[in-house]
Amino acid sequence: MLAPYASDPARTRGRRIAEADSPPRTAFERDRDRIVHSTAFRRLVYKTQVFVNHEGDLFRTRLTHSLEVAQLGRSIARALGLSEDLVEAIALAHDLGHTPFGHAGQDALNDCMREHGGFEHNLQSLRVVDRLEQRYPGFDGLNLCLETRQGILKHCTPRVAAALERAEPGGVAHRFTARLQPSLEAQVTNLADEIAYNAHDIDDGVRSGLVAASQLDAVPLYARHRDAALRAHPQLEAAPRRLLLEALRRTLSGQVSDLIDETRRRLQACAPRDADDVAAAPPLVAFSAAMRDDTAQAKRFLFGALYRHPQVMRTTQRAHHVVQQLFAAYAAAPGEMPAEQAGAVADAPHRAPRMVADYIAGMTDRFAGREYRRLTGVPAFETD
Repeated sequence: MLAPYASDPARTRGRRIAEADSPPRTAFERDRDRIVHSTAFRRLVYKTQVFVNHEGDLFRTRLTHSLEVAQLGRSIARALGLSEDLVEAIALAHDLGHTPFGHAGQDALNDCMREHGGFEHNLQSLRVVDRLEQRYPGFDGLNLCLETRQGILKHCTPRVAAALERAEPGGVAHRFTARLQPSLEAQVTNLADEIAYNAHDIDDGVRSGLVAASQLDAVPLYARHRDAALRAHPQLEAAPRRLLLEALRRTLSGQVSDLIDETRRRLQACAPRDADDVAAAPPLVAFSAAMRDDTAQAKRFLFGALYRHPQVMRTTQRAHHVVQQLFAAYAAAPGEMPAEQAGAVADAPHRAPRMVADYIAGMTDRFAGREYRRLTGVPAFETD
């Protein structure tokens, strides 16, 4: 049973190209299925979350992260009477535009594309589902519902939003030009993403050996739940891995419960009657003020202790170099790309930079490393 302010698949604003219904699935279930069966989704298994693919088999990838976001998002949506299927579709698609090597790859491609409109992974995710996937005879992309596409486009510069609005009036970027809020399902997915990486990057940081368990005293959100776990299970003092996992489980549950409680409070105060009221209201899915402070401290800790760790930074700098060199090589010699991409560049040379960026953004870590070695004769990373 959906709440009146939820996104109802029976009242979807539709697809760019009309299609017959596909019973017994709802429109949002169909979107989710198309995303799961896409090539871009499968590639996420070999795309970096924090650690590059060759650094270990047990670290999170973009695929496992997306699954974790979908699981958290569905739990929150169910508690709030929202569309679980729409949350799942947005969660599974939100990282489809990520480059190989995580944010290092994005930054490198953005540098390469600075004179050609730039590169941003969020907008690239929309580009993947709107254009780059080619599975169906009647259209490019996945032809997803507007609600799913709006959820994927989490943020957007005014310049890009205006261009998208001109191309699709009242469409995917309208909320940015009209200064409206995204659906509650999109708001849930955004914060489920934050909950997932705050907890799971701590896990990967400790597993990697780059973050010591003792350093986590500086993260009140984690330390509070670790201490509670020890009070409930004193034997965990002798089992540090189990203690970490139990503390993180409690950390996740605590954030989810806080988010549900604060969102219910805001919904009661605002009393939206439907999805249009949600769009005109302030943000309604949120943490309490205390939890916002806790999550902000966790982010600051991860930034300093993990993301800026010298070992991570060395890999990041190397990854940045690899992506820049791949871009330069393909731009100078499009024939080094597969025939399909090389032919497209030959047909529209003025669009060559964007096509090269699309090709590189679609690579996995492993494939980008192999291509770098093929083109330069040098291993992409010392361990290759």
